[in-house]
Amino acid sequence: MKKLFLTILLLLFSPNSFAGETYFLDFDKILNSSKAGSAAQGNLKLQFKNQTKKFKDLESSLRNEENEIISQNKLLSADEYKKKVTSLREKVADLRKKKQDSLIKIAKSRNKAKADLLKALNPIIQKYMEDNKIRLVIDKKSVLLGDVNLDITEQIITVLNKEVSSIKVN
Repeated sequence: MKKLFLTILLLLFSPNSFAGETYFLDFDKILNSSKAGSAAQGNLKLQFKNQTKKFKDLESSLRNEENEIISQNKLLSADEYKKKVTSLREKVADLRKKKQDSLIKIAKSRNKAKADLLKALNPIIQKYMEDNKIRLVIDKKSVLLGDVNLDITEQIITVLNKEVSSIKVN
């Protein structure tokens, strides 16, 4: 009886008992290749590009203002010149703060979109696991070596594309 119990335990907890039930997926590929993920990234890239252009235009305007102040240096009184320089410095500081806030906002939007995609992805993976009798799915980043036949990324992307066409990006 004791040998039977020991044999059952060894079978249940041996490394090979999970070999056919462990798969992996590439979450980064899902983020980049799925319809929802690629659309969200495209939207975020467009936001970044628009913000970058806006700030470059503002920086150019401030450089022109700086050149104008420098050229008027001899024409203005010392107090008036100092006021204009102080005003320009405040504008530059304000621009830097707005630029930083914009980058933080885009980063938060990216993180939220990633979390929303993961939230939509979890039930899909769970259903896939139930349907295919899979006990464990891990991210490809955590896999040192693995048989390519154990990679279920493409199957998950196919299901995700059918069920989630887009995610909202602020």
